Amino acid sequence: MFDEIATKTLEKCRVQGLSVATAESCTGGLIAGALTAITGSSDVVDRGFVTYSNQAKNEMLDVSEDDLNRFGAVSDVVAKEMAEGGLKAAGTDLCVAVTGIAGPGGGSKEKPVGLVYLACARKGADTIVERQEFDGDRDAVRAQTVERALELLMIQSDA
Repeated sequence: MFDEIATKTLEKCRVQGLSVATAESCTGGLIAGALTAITGSSDVVDRGFVTYSNQAKNEMLDVSEDDLNRFGAVSDVVAKEMAEGGLKAAGTDLCVAVTGIAGPGGGSKEKPVGLVYLACARKGADTIVERQEFDGDRDAVRAQTVERALELLMIQSDA
């Protein structure tokens, strides 16, 4: 499903000698899965963190408990901390992070189903953070999130 964009992402990172980690919440490992489905990905992909709970985000990625309580897990602040925390914990060159509401439940007026925050950190560069509102059911939201996360890795590989 993601073979083409995952292959391009890996090739771009490989050419530049960049290692990658993922820090995932709403995708539950699908980004790492998309990358590692490609033969030879082990020379680029180092590890993936699946941090579905706030406790996991705090323990594995050093996301601030105060920020989780203040802004919520689905926020730009937490996405940025996830990406930067994953970068530090993994010791990689790049880390992409996602947190969102895939649905069908869990949404609110302020944070609707389909809302996803993505962040991509790179050593020595500013972290990219974006807010997306994806359409469709749970599978569609997760698929769009994976695709955009892979695009962000390609963008950040040029930083």
